[in-house]
Amino acid sequence: MEPGDATKLTVYIGDSFRYGRKKLYCALVEMLHDEGIAGATVLHGIEGYGADKQIHTARILDLSADLPVVVVAIDRTEKIEAVLPKLHAMVEKGLVTTESVRIVLSRPSG
Repeated sequence: MEPGDATKLTVYIGDSFRYGRKKLYCALVEMLHDEGIAGATVLHGIEGYGADKQIHTARILDLSADLPVVVVAIDRTEKIEAVLPKLHAMVEKGLVTTESVRIVLSRPSG
């Protein structure tokens, strides 16, 4: 992506959330890829809580089966806006945010 204004999409979900037979985060990354979004990253949290106020943790004595997962994608605003209806259909529980960002540097690997 060229430097300039963009939008960051962030989806906060649980590791156990599913979309059909797939983990939701996998299905989201596949959808974003298929829609031509410039890039997406999945971050697996070690501890957190959401609207249910239940703390989920990776601590060995308190091992949770539903650790937090964050999916982050960045692209031009119009491309992010175009995937929001599909995202609404896929995410039954969780939090979805967007925010304006400025791409300063983007260098593809390889």
